[in-house]
Amino acid sequence: MQSSLPLTIDRASGVPLHLQVAEQFRAAVMDGRLQAGHRLPSTRDLARELSVSRSVTQAAYDQLHAEGWIEGRTGAGTFVTDVAPLQPAVRRSKTPQPDADPKLLTLRPGIPYIAPTPDPGWRRAWREVSTQSPPRGYDDAPGLPALRAALADHVARVRGIACGPENVLVTNGTVHGLRLLLTVTRHPGDRIAIEDPGYLNAVAAARDHRLEIVDVPVDEDGLQVAALTGEAQAVYVTPSHQYPLGGRLPVARRNELVRWARRTGSLLIEDDYDSEFRYDVAPLPALAQLDLERVVHLGTLSKTLSPALRLGWLVASEAMVDRLAAHRKSTGDWPAWPMQAALLAMLRDGYLDRAVRRSRRLYAERRTLTCEVLAPYGQVIGQDAGLHITLLLSGNTDDRHIAAAARQAGVVVAPLSEYRRTIPGPPGLVIGYATPSAPDLHRALTVLTTVLAHR
Repeated sequence: MQSSLPLTIDRASGVPLHLQVAEQFRAAVMDGRLQAGHRLPSTRDLARELSVSRSVTQAAYDQLHAEGWIEGRTGAGTFVTDVAPLQPAVRRSKTPQPDADPKLLTLRPGIPYIAPTPDPGWRRAWREVSTQSPPRGYDDAPGLPALRAALADHVARVRGIACGPENVLVTNGTVHGLRLLLTVTRHPGDRIAIEDPGYLNAVAAARDHRLEIVDVPVDEDGLQVAALTGEAQAVYVTPSHQYPLGGRLPVARRNELVRWARRTGSLLIEDDYDSEFRYDVAPLPALAQLDLERVVHLGTLSKTLSPALRLGWLVASEAMVDRLAAHRKSTGDWPAWPMQAALLAMLRDGYLDRAVRRSRRLYAERRTLTCEVLAPYGQVIGQDAGLHITLLLSGNTDDRHIAAAARQAGVVVAPLSEYRRTIPGPPGLVIGYATPSAPDLHRALTVLTTVLAHR
């Protein structure tokens, strides 16, 4: 049976003629106009019908044959193969999501202030990267050797951890390091103790790895170590500035926690997310300095430079780093070379240290302002460190309602109940003061106090 399809040729089109013919045959098979076993005209007849050279139709048939749409049968001709026509995929238009309202002011915690003009040290680092040729092959799985050495010096100097390059693994940030650690060291059904209230992304990571979460209460000093049981194989803790209440784990509790880990064989995961920012004393030494065999230390640039960098580090025993690196080597999951090279340049230049010192002065002023403005409306806690404070409210207050009212008025703030899971506690607001500009912070606090005054 000869083809009676209305094939057309558009000589003004930039598409080669043989591809135009092939595409129209494909469309006819897909929509059912050509069925399996349908006999096609010879290349000579089709060329005559379309007023093209036979080389055009021959090339079209060659293409269709190579793709499996047609087959030649000796002495019989060319036929459509048994290709079941597919229903065209329905392209559903996405419901447009409203863009983030640029008029909204954010007081959500954990996001640093980013100046509108890049710092000279930032620009120097990227200029240095731009003059380097990328590696010939893949990077080292644990991270650039020079960067690991620089980070080992950095954490030894600012966090008191005695370590070498062999103890450092470069990550894409805290959560990336945590997920890698859980993948390599934990099994579905293992129990992990997590502070309650606590960091929601750590909870999500544990759930994604199908771990059983043990909620552990916290107080003004952080994790209540006495509440731990020997059934937990790991503990996730924020000892330098408990998230979100802000307590700092005192030395006695730190020693008790390490002794508990040694006794039970459990792994301690230290999230050191914003330890650089203390406003009363020098930053507290890291938990990992007590026992690098039992503690894995997670550091990040998200609070010091920008969360958009997606860079951090993990400090652990050499054996642990080797295990993690071996896994990463098989998955190819490590930070890109330009990002690592830029961080190395920032460390060598002293830019990171200068940025921290400058930000500490800025945030100290903002913290003082935030505490003074909000003190009449509740109990301010966690103000000694970090990029946020927590405002505890009276027990009959609905903090989610307050947050919703604030958003309606133009300010985004996090309700404390958002961070609670099973252990009850007073309502409150977790208020970040780092992100907005100084004028925006004043405006946001004015709006928030108005909402609190009318609650």
